[in-house]
Amino acid sequence: MRTFLTILLCTLFYSGFSFGTDWNVYVAKYRHDKVCAISYTFDDGLAEHYTLAAPQLEQRGFRGTFFVNGSKVNKDERRVRDTTRVTWPQLKEMTENGHEISNHGWAHRNFAKFPFDVLKEDIMKNDSAIYANVGIMPRTYAYPNNTKQGDAMEFVARNRVGTRLKQRSVGSKRTARDLQKWLETLIRTGDWGVGMTHGLTYGYDAFRNPQLLWEHWDQVKANEDKVWVGTFCEVVSYLKEKEAIHLRVTEKKNKLYIVPELSLDKKLFTEPLTMVIEGKTIKKLSVRQGKKKLSVQLRSDKAFFDFDPFGDEIIVTIR
Repeated sequence: MRTFLTILLCTLFYSGFSFGTDWNVYVAKYRHDKVCAISYTFDDGLAEHYTLAAPQLEQRGFRGTFFVNGSKVNKDERRVRDTTRVTWPQLKEMTENGHEISNHGWAHRNFAKFPFDVLKEDIMKNDSAIYANVGIMPRTYAYPNNTKQGDAMEFVARNRVGTRLKQRSVGSKRTARDLQKWLETLIRTGDWGVGMTHGLTYGYDAFRNPQLLWEHWDQVKANEDKVWVGTFCEVVSYLKEKEAIHLRVTEKKNKLYIVPELSLDKKLFTEPLTMVIEGKTIKKLSVRQGKKKLSVQLRSDKAFFDFDPFGDEIIVTIR
């Protein structure tokens, strides 16, 4: 539940405010003030993640997160050791198209079965391989076998925005009704759903027919006014930034002066946040952050815009 504080020509530190009785200002729960969020994650770096999953996501304007094991990735199309696995050039292309390529362990080491030193090397080796071949250092991690225990958990969380601590299988065991109910529940509860699968037409948890997943994505697309489909990194970053941010706000006449203050590491946390201004009297609103004019979307009773949580003062002019 949002908490609003009344301010009368004074400055306060908080993430949500009420200005008199006219309007409220706060950071939206999700990007673009969506009701809920979904991240689709794919494990193990299968070839059809490149040939099927990524193109199907892109057709709908979505992007996914692909957790890979570097030891299984083929060097390139001319040196394919395993035709069921993706290649490094394909992963780089997926990155350039907006998908997240991240760490699932170099050799898929189970955290419950290997000592810390072995797991540490496995984690770091995969980070290095992804950075060398894709060009972006992984900022998230998915535990092999979903085993979340041992000393390596603390190590793997360092210098990352988050690790995959929850997930829901969207693979072979799901029916169309299961996926529909999941979507409906997320919209009703406002939760963040993390979908996880491996195979699409082959391999572990493969679908009998992946058309089931495409049709589910069509349903999500039809509800895109309510659902933010973001990569795992995008959503976990947004949620942690929202939790940590403070807004220093001053009201003068028809202007709001807002200074965002965020103590997180800005080299890791790079996700823009969405600010919402609610009020019955908003007819026109313009926003600048520093020297940059921000794009504003207006609804009947609110306006919202994306801003840099590490950026300069925001000046909102309301008419």
